[in-house]
Amino acid sequence: MVVGFEPSTVPAHLGRLLLAARKGGELVYVGGCRTGWSHDLSRELRKLLEGMATNSPAVNVKRKVAVLIDPVLVAEVEYRSWTDDGKLRPASFKGIRPREDDAAVFELR
Repeated sequence: MVVGFEPSTVPAHLGRLLLAARKGGELVYVGGCRTGWSHDLSRELRKLLEGMATNSPAVNVKRKVAVLIDPVLVAEVEYRSWTDDGKLRPASFKGIRPREDDAAVFELR
């Protein structure tokens, strides 16, 4: 689930997607994704996500420059492994879709 983003140092671009997965019926922050999108898609995603900003985040994300959104989008990412503290490593963006089928959202054990 996409739960927010960090702006890029390049104006109007996306720096990082902030991601969550389900664990025991709740969403937990699992890290971010910084690669996998084109220059144009970076701007499109940033504009889309800025319009979804919320003051009531679904997960606790401790990032200084995070813009949090409601979890209504699912990011499809490829990753190599998990860190010991339950974060994705390294994640690469493959696509995004609306959250329509909760069964298709990653569940941590």
